[in-house]
Amino acid sequence: MQGVLSGFFVIGVVVGVGYLMAQLGVFTEQAQNLLGTLSFYVAMPVLFVTLMAGQDVGAVLSVDLVASLVSIGATVLLWVASARLIWRMPLGETVAGSFASAYVNAGNLGLPIATYVLGSPTRAVPVMLTQLLFLQPVGLALLDLSTGTEARFTIRAFVSRFLRNPLTIATLVGVLLSVTGTRIPPLLAAPMSMVGAMAVPGVLMAFGISLCLGPRPDRAGGPMLAWQTGLKLVAMPLVAWAFGRFAMHLGHEDLLAVTVMAGLPTAQNVFVIATRYDTGVVMVRDAIFVTTVLSVLSIFGIAALLS
Repeated sequence: MQGVLSGFFVIGVVVGVGYLMAQLGVFTEQAQNLLGTLSFYVAMPVLFVTLMAGQDVGAVLSVDLVASLVSIGATVLLWVASARLIWRMPLGETVAGSFASAYVNAGNLGLPIATYVLGSPTRAVPVMLTQLLFLQPVGLALLDLSTGTEARFTIRAFVSRFLRNPLTIATLVGVLLSVTGTRIPPLLAAPMSMVGAMAVPGVLMAFGISLCLGPRPDRAGGPMLAWQTGLKLVAMPLVAWAFGRFAMHLGHEDLLAVTVMAGLPTAQNVFVIATRYDTGVVMVRDAIFVTTVLSVLSIFGIAALLS
């Protein structure tokens, strides 16, 4: 359980730095935009290349990956149905809400939890791959279409924008390096590591600035926020557990791993994506904040019930 507490503590401190600097007037909305742009176009792509290149992609194509695909897919479908039928959201906000409901914090929170609670950091890799290779590229391509000049969806436009997005390109490059066994030269790896290291703190501080300077949560959005939180912290881990237990007949350790990973809160880099496309920013910010706070209880609960 120490890993759970340490992961949340690290996140809280860095977010608090951004909040404090904004409260003191050192950081402004311009600083938030700068941090978000730097993370989206530079730091996060470099981080994704180094992260994926260092993984054995074939070794993690396991039952964890299948359970991750099912839980994320089911959660996205539930959100899309409610967003389109109940709240009548346009495409861009629907995609942003999908990220808020199903994109888990598998990096700066999932890795320490996987290490200290599940016994191995590789337990976070399958859900990370699912998001980087499937959920994120498709979502970003749809966001490009919804905010661009394209008036209608076409396969050609989708593929074109899919391949032009910096995060998608970085992921594909990282996977290619991993599959071919190509190592990043040490001379290049050192500066890449430095640049990639800016991604997580940059995202977290931009999030803290938004909490201080951004608009307060709207009470009218309470039901939608509650629904997103329920999808993220209840429905998604429940689907992962049920599929692993009854469809795949997973053993105790595997079942605990897929359930805990599915119960992680919404990732902070979703906020960078929403800011970049200026779509659903407040909705995403509130979902990240609420799920991060409440996930302390949900993850402790999952670990206690399944341990």
